[in-house]
Order: sequence, then structure tokens, then C-alpha cells
Amino acid sequence: MMERLFERFLFASRWLLAPFYAALTIGLLVLLVKLIQEIGHFATHALEWNESQTILGVLTLVDLSFTASLLIIVMFSGYENFVSKFDHSDHKDWPTWMGTIDFSGLKLKLMSSIVAISAIQLLKAFMDMKSYTDRELAWYVGIHMVFVVSGILMALTDRLSAGHHET
Repeated sequence: MMERLFERFLFASRWLLAPFYAALTIGLLVLLVKLIQEIGHFATHALEWNESQTILGVLTLVDLSFTASLLIIVMFSGYENFVSKFDHSDHKDWPTWMGTIDFSGLKLKLMSSIVAISAIQLLKAFMDMKSYTDRELAWYVGIHMVFVVSGILMALTDRLSAGHHET
């Protein structure tokens, strides 16, 4: 009896995660504000910028969209994996990937997104090399490589773990 009550209590505690996923919506709104700010900056300087500055502006927009997409993936997949399933029967435009990403897939998508965001930051730094010291560029490359290697190791670990569970 006591064990059953304790298990129900633990199971119900998953709802404590719901405010965390709701808070990510605020992060999404902040990114939207930054996007609008960047679009305004991009549009007002479009005629005076050279090609390199224009590419940097576009990369900033891509970076913001990757980060926003990452938030959506974490919000929906995390909620579905740890809190409760969505009832998507009322939504005819429900994305097919939602509800199919398990925790392992979520980790890999998260790591892939971080690597992509890091790569964009690195590309932005290389496009504007005159603004960075060699040491700063080396740190950008080093940090990016840590993300890449971490992603590869995470994927290998998941693959090995999946192979181990199949036997």
C-alpha cells in the first residue's frame, strides 16, 4: 500500500516539468523579438553592406531560426517523453516527427542542432576575421570541435547501447 502511494506520487511529480517546457515558450518569444530586431537592422543596412556583411546578416537569421527550432524540438519532445502525450487529433497540420522522437533521438537532435549553431557561429567569425584575434578564432574552432566530437561519441554510445539491447 505504502509502495503504491509512493509510486503514484513519483509518477505525478513528472508534472513539475511542465512549467519548464512552458518557460521555453518565453525563450521562443525573446528569440522572436531578436529576429524582428535583426530583420530591421538587416533591412535598413541592406543597400550599404558589402557581400560579406550581407552573408553575416543572413547567417544571423539562420542562427536564430535554428535556435528557435531547437527550442520547439525540446519543448514538444521533452513534454511528450516525460510529462504527457499530446492529443493531436484536432490538428490537421501536426508534424509527423512529433511524438516519434524518444529520449535518445532527442539527445541526438539536440546535439546536432548545437553543432549546427556552433558551425554558423564559426562561419560568422571566419567571415569577419579582422574582428577576431588568432587566439579567439582558435577558441571558436576548439569549442566547435568539442561539440562535434561530443556528438559523434554520443551517437556511437547510443548505437552501441541499442545494439546491446537487441541481443
